[in-house]
Amino acid sequence: MRKRGLLGAEVRIKVPFYDVDTLHVAWHGHYAKYLEEARCALLDGIGYNYDAMRANGYAWPVIDLHIRYAQPARFGQSITVRAELVEWRNRLLINYLLTDTETGTRLTRATTTQVAVLLATGEMQMVAPAGMVRAVENALNPDKAA
Repeated sequence: MRKRGLLGAEVRIKVPFYDVDTLHVAWHGHYAKYLEEARCALLDGIGYNYDAMRANGYAWPVIDLHIRYAQPARFGQSITVRAELVEWRNRLLINYLLTDTETGTRLTRATTTQVAVLLATGEMQMVAPAGMVRAVENALNPDKAA
């Protein structure tokens, strides 16, 4: 069973023609782009997006990506991509679920892992920077964030 995230966000995407092959099936490599859309919405919701990461002196590259395809996404199909934050203290572990927006049918599950890298030195950090931890804690406890 997959661990549920404590914070989540969803985006809807209509599969564009330029993402599909001759069978009108989305090419598998485009799924990383769909995950990125949901991940950006999640980070925006936390208040610690890529601009905030850079301003704090960190990059957060994806170091691991797992995708399990159950059914194909097709041209013109509306899909919902949900991203849920599972871990954030040492790394960002985000689980994703892609479903058909109309029917709720599961299309794909995925997971990404990101780590903080200090921009000044290029060194990978073993713990999440304080800015990230604080942003997540504030998002989890908005009443205490003031």
